[in-house]
Amino acid sequence: MTLPYDRPVSERQKEIAQYLPAGETLLLEYLHKLERHRQGRRAVLVRLSSLLPINRRDQHIRIAVATFDPLIKQLKGQIFALNNADLIFVFKEMALHDVEGVIVKLRFMFSDDPAMVDEGVGNKPGFFEWFLLERDYDSLLHMAQRLASDEDQRRTQESAKPAVGQTVRRQPTRGDALTAEMLGKLEDALSRADLANMLRRQAVCAIIGQTEPQPVFYELFISIADLRETLLPNVNLASSPWLFQQLTETLDRRVLSLLNKHDDRTVAGDISINLNIQTLLSPDFLVFDDNIKTSMRGTQVLELQKVDIFADLGSFLFARDFAHDRGYRICIDGVNMESLPFVDRTRLGIDLVKIVWDPAMTAGTLPNGAPIEDYIHRCGPSRSILCRCDGQEAIDFGQSVGITLFQGRHVEGLLATSQKQRGLFSGRR
Repeated sequence: MTLPYDRPVSERQKEIAQYLPAGETLLLEYLHKLERHRQGRRAVLVRLSSLLPINRRDQHIRIAVATFDPLIKQLKGQIFALNNADLIFVFKEMALHDVEGVIVKLRFMFSDDPAMVDEGVGNKPGFFEWFLLERDYDSLLHMAQRLASDEDQRRTQESAKPAVGQTVRRQPTRGDALTAEMLGKLEDALSRADLANMLRRQAVCAIIGQTEPQPVFYELFISIADLRETLLPNVNLASSPWLFQQLTETLDRRVLSLLNKHDDRTVAGDISINLNIQTLLSPDFLVFDDNIKTSMRGTQVLELQKVDIFADLGSFLFARDFAHDRGYRICIDGVNMESLPFVDRTRLGIDLVKIVWDPAMTAGTLPNGAPIEDYIHRCGPSRSILCRCDGQEAIDFGQSVGITLFQGRHVEGLLATSQKQRGLFSGRR
């Protein structure tokens, strides 16, 4: 069944949705069909509507629904998404243990929400409500009838509202600062542009002692400098952090689309891609995930920015579990000397930490006075990547504290030299 929240909802999609059957209507029709087939069937109501607004965003609902996907594909049950964000899963009794396993996952996902903390306190309804259709069919049917009636009224009221006139567009302001109007035009250009020539690959290599660098995986990314030079040469794209965040989310989607269209080995090897958490929880990533062979997911790394992680820790936890369940590895990117003391790889439940090289590291201590070497040992030398290594000094220091994974222009130079010497240089920078 196609669910109404399967993709971001545009104004046009909202208009179309008015003519499609609501989840409440579909549930009611389904229950009518089960009237003579109640035996051996159960249902569970998941009250996502009781969560805090920050925990019931579209991506959270998608993840909650995705936990039921294996049972739906095995024809063990049917899920219905209601307008208030609640879910009702009707299933065969033989799948009870599987459904209980899904409930355990949902409890974990929303464990920090007050709805879970206060579950069952006083007369407050439980976050989950179970129905045995042989016994509770009438009560579930009456609830579905009430929900369908309320939804019909809501749609009627929505359709009666006058259309809101469009606002007049302002001309973009001049100067180097990125404006919302400029961003809109840039996003429109990105939707049509061929970004293949802006897609860059940079190796993360293992370097042990004086041995030649051995590529472990390749980071794929769009060069922001090339993008600016091509589309908005006189604009500072990073002048507004919020607009730049929106731009990176657009680039995420374009990169995923670009990788989906590649028929070579661009995504067949060991790669990493930079993503915003919102993108990781979007339908665009699900399409990308569908195109990746299951056997390859364990070799692919998803890089998340530290700012994005700590800005919304709840969404990160969802994204982390979502990615791990599908076999991807998670790397936190952009960790510098100042933020190192606050990044605990084990407690965050991530696989890799990418540390930004800083010449000040040669002093051997972090700003809080703790030895850098101690941090690397706690993090795991094989799980730490020293990036932006533009000279041999960075590699020498990294090796002195136990780091074995390196990335940067100097690493690329060493790799190119070694490939030339072996006669394997293929023109890659």
